Amino acid sequence: MTLEALLAYAHLLAILTMVVFISSEAALCRAAWLNAAVVERLARVDMVYGIAAVAVLATGIARTWWGAKGTAWYWTNPLLHIKLTLFVVIGALSIVPTLRYLRWRKALRAGGGLPGEAEVRGTRRIVMAQAHLLALIPLAAVFMARGFGGK
Repeated sequence: MTLEALLAYAHLLAILTMVVFISSEAALCRAAWLNAAVVERLARVDMVYGIAAVAVLATGIARTWWGAKGTAWYWTNPLLHIKLTLFVVIGALSIVPTLRYLRWRKALRAGGGLPGEAEVRGTRRIVMAQAHLLALIPLAAVFMARGFGGK
């Protein structure tokens, strides 16, 4: 019982961290607000977002292995597969902003200028897509928690 509670806590903490940092990216990634400090901050915020995403995945897998319901219940539940698919799609989408932030920071440190407005807008659009898809995962989670999708 204690292990289940600690696993749930760790998973929830990782999820909240991920949500906070994707929200921070969405807030910071605006052409009108972009300056050298924001470019540096975006790269750091994105790094924490990535670490939180790995923690979400690790704690989620830990819950399926060592949690009270066990692997048989989780891995046969189609809702888990929906959650994982959404998570993978979000992860794939996150590659583009990450690479852009790193490129922007490298150019800035090399004495270059800031990225163009169109590129910043495009990057923010991808970040917003990630954030909106992320909001769908708890929908599957609450149905799973209430026994839907199980046999």
